[in-house]
Amino acid sequence: MIKINPWINFNGNAQEAFNFYKSVFGGDVKKVLNDKGKMMFITLPIGKDNMLIANNVPEGMGQVSENENRSKIAVSTESKEESDKIFNGLSSGGNVEVPMSDGMGSYMGMFRDKYGIEWIIEFSPSK
Repeated sequence: MIKINPWINFNGNAQEAFNFYKSVFGGDVKKVLNDKGKMMFITLPIGKDNMLIANNVPEGMGQVSENENRSKIAVSTESKEESDKIFNGLSSGGNVEVPMSDGMGSYMGMFRDKYGIEWIIEFSPSK
């Protein structure tokens, strides 16, 4: 089964935002990955099958424009083949930012579709 989750980019205050979201939705932060002591990736389960996902955009990539690239749609799949099918279909006519590849424990890619919507397609064999 495919799962679709919102993914929000922050300019360094993702942890603060997720503390706020946790106070509203409840639950526990499930994953935090650190790079040189900085919080980069965080998730908060909402309900049975939903996940709010966020990251702090690395400083080298510049500031997040709240009017342009604040959020993405993350799609979790059940196989690499399903990931490739969805990635190739949705990215057709769009702009691939990160081709599908293995890294950080998952198989993933990112693109902006022909309508300007940003997507992350991901398969993690550990899920």
